[in-house]
Amino acid sequence: MNAARTAATAARVLRQLRHDPRSIALMLLVPVLMLALLRFVFDGSPRTFDGIGASLLGIFPLITMFLVTSIATLRERTSGTLERLLAMPLGKGDLIAGYALAFGAVAVVQSLLATGLALWLLGLDVVGSPWLLLLVALLDALLGTALGLFVSAFAASEFQAVQFMPAVIFPQLLLCGLFAARSTMHPVLEAVSDVLPMSYAVDGMTQVVTHTDMTADFVRDVLVVAACALLVLALGAATLRRRTP
Repeated sequence: MNAARTAATAARVLRQLRHDPRSIALMLLVPVLMLALLRFVFDGSPRTFDGIGASLLGIFPLITMFLVTSIATLRERTSGTLERLLAMPLGKGDLIAGYALAFGAVAVVQSLLATGLALWLLGLDVVGSPWLLLLVALLDALLGTALGLFVSAFAASEFQAVQFMPAVIFPQLLLCGLFAARSTMHPVLEAVSDVLPMSYAVDGMTQVVTHTDMTADFVRDVLVVAACALLVLALGAATLRRRTP
């Protein structure tokens, strides 16, 4: 990998995003609006919002970053841009790292907006540090970016990229412990949930909500989510095709 080429790729992606206000709105505003909607849905039961709001603070950015990243990357492939870039002295690692850096910068802004809104405007009550909450939200957004980059290699159209969402996101959403404690699930489903990164993202948020200090479980959850993001990015670089099928 070459740092200069990676930075140049990230700068190019950011310039393109600047001219795509719909994608920017999807990444920055949708998680914020969904959290606000959730707060008013549970207007008569603020404790319920406190119970699931922190978890969704990580889940919403993951989903939106997955959608935007997979579609944006696929659009570059179908237009022939990726093929032309890879014909230059640009490695697959440089390309994937550049995309991850660009969308990661957007993820930082997204996480700041969503966390700030949840804590200071919507009244989300957390026992732990808001910075730890922000850290998990950011890692979740980066994980969504990595998953989007990875699945875009297997889609032939934007519609197919969206179709990957039920296969990649929905099972994690059902098994992450948001709707039912993982310990109460069928043993097979509990075992599956133990290897899904979203489970650790939700567990990390729960640790922040219920503990004043950083716990060993929180450190484990954060490391697992970060390791999964790095692993998926590496798989994305390995599966990136030089030619458009």
